Amino acid sequence: MEDMIYTNLKQETKDYIDSFGFREFTTIQTKAIPLILKGRDVIGLSETGTGKTHAYLIPILNRINTSDNRTQAVILAPTRELARQIYENAREFSKFDENARIRLISSEMSKEKMGETLKNVPHVVIGTPGRMKDAFINEGTLRLDKADILVVDEADMTVEFGFINDVDAIAGHMKEKLQILAFSATMPQALKIFLEKYMHDPARVFVKNDATYYAKVTHKLVPARHKGYLDCLLRILPGFHPYICLIFANSREEADTVSASLREHGYTVLEIHGGLTQRERKSAMKRIQNLDAQYIVATDIAARGIDIPGVSHVVSLGFPKAIEYYIHRAGRTGRIKSDGVCYAIYEADDDASIRELMKRGIKFEHTDYRQGEWKELKAYGVRRKKPENAVSAEINKIAKKPVKQVKPGYKKKRAAAIEKVKRKHRREMIESNIKALSKEKNRLKQRQKNIESGKYD
Repeated sequence: MEDMIYTNLKQETKDYIDSFGFREFTTIQTKAIPLILKGRDVIGLSETGTGKTHAYLIPILNRINTSDNRTQAVILAPTRELARQIYENAREFSKFDENARIRLISSEMSKEKMGETLKNVPHVVIGTPGRMKDAFINEGTLRLDKADILVVDEADMTVEFGFINDVDAIAGHMKEKLQILAFSATMPQALKIFLEKYMHDPARVFVKNDATYYAKVTHKLVPARHKGYLDCLLRILPGFHPYICLIFANSREEADTVSASLREHGYTVLEIHGGLTQRERKSAMKRIQNLDAQYIVATDIAARGIDIPGVSHVVSLGFPKAIEYYIHRAGRTGRIKSDGVCYAIYEADDDASIRELMKRGIKFEHTDYRQGEWKELKAYGVRRKKPENAVSAEINKIAKKPVKQVKPGYKKKRAAAIEKVKRKHRREMIESNIKALSKEKNRLKQRQKNIESGKYD
């Protein structure tokens, strides 16, 4: 634990940190927490699973003044599941400061329940941009105009899902001197425009890879062999011994199909994707947190940013259109110093994605599960050399023969020599074929004679 950061926190915050069993801050936390405590705007860029949530929760909770009866911090997340996860982490603080009011603003709530939730003004509110906008601007049931801090978590996904306009509307109705914190895995152009509009001299915290948080994630390529992702998945699953196996599909329809097939084959499966109802999604997340199933089938939209404990294996059924999402998929395992493995099942059409990831530094092991065991394959992309025949050897000998003195027409002479070898080869092939045909013709004649004479071969 960074002594200087930890020492300067209030006792309730220290107790909160200790309750999670943290022994040291991650790199993103070490860099971001002091800046946030000083009131700086911060752009935090870090890969999935590096501790971004507590990088802003710890300083925000430390700054709460429970004697000040107003909303002091607003945290926006792009999905209900992520908002609830942040809320579950944040509300633990109430165990150590019972006067701290932390509330979740969810579309699952009825107006009556929402009114009850907001009866006592919360110090910190957490929710999705659309629901927060409704409560703040459209309904007027929640006052955010006096808040000091606005957090946009998983900001790149907020842009991708089209929620940036809601965030813009919320920020536009808040006070001018507002501390803004944006945490993200990537920085799309639309997000840059928003940040430039509202932020004041932001500190940029960029952590490419955090050795203090990540253990080792092994990436493995598995060929589908023209049988499709699902058939390959069913073939290789017996080779897994997971604590939790997270399987990524590229669409909700594919997720449904995969889940149904796994259940038919006796696997205990949970699903998280956009096609579920609010009740189904809430139930699935609760069961996931309770570790009720060993296999989880998900889409990128549903699983992005959600911390699923104990994921030892990730399976990617092909590759997502946005190649960065493969990194997010792999980042669901190998967390908090635990090793993990990410299997990517591929078809021929996935070649461009694989090569792009290899350019970005992903080192794939090429493997397959056959006859009850994993077997190493030749490195991906390495083509087998065709055995060189006598003709090829003779042509190569002519083509690679060093030229001591270049004379006019030497290229034509070399080409003529190669063509002579090819003609010779063609002639020999024709003669060989003629002999074979003649031999077969004679055999058939003899067989016919035997049949006519009553002899059978």
